[in-house]
Amino acid sequence: MNGQKLPLRTGVGIIVLNNNNQVFVGKRKDNPGNKWQMPQGGVDKGEDFITAMRRELMEETGIKNIKILKEIENFYQYELPDNLVGIIWQGRFRGQKQKWYITRFLGDDSEINLKTAHPEFIEWKWIDPKELPEVIVSFKKKLYLNLLKEINLFIN
Repeated sequence: MNGQKLPLRTGVGIIVLNNNNQVFVGKRKDNPGNKWQMPQGGVDKGEDFITAMRRELMEETGIKNIKILKEIENFYQYELPDNLVGIIWQGRFRGQKQKWYITRFLGDDSEINLKTAHPEFIEWKWIDPKELPEVIVSFKKKLYLNLLKEINLFIN
């Protein structure tokens, strides 16, 4: 199937900052190489973006204690590489169009739990935001460069 005819999945992404303005990233269980990403996921039918963001963050990381610092105005999107179109999301989408949030983690690291009902990450760590474009899979690099600008405007 031609991936260009497929729609984009509507999703959310969460930039979780700790008190040192480091960013939470996780290593996906389906891509266990040395690639890391911020929590993200789809918006369920009838769900608003903030509800989806809080649900996805909880499902992927166990994190509940956050303060929303900023809803990023723009939507950002990425396209899957050809070899993943038709595989990811049961072949229904060619990529994601996402609403991103900058949040402050108010808990302590013991709250973070990757062993959730449907685990997506196998490891996690805090990194300096400037490392984001270097740790992400190549097809999301442009997205992460844009998000890094948003983070830098906020924390600098």
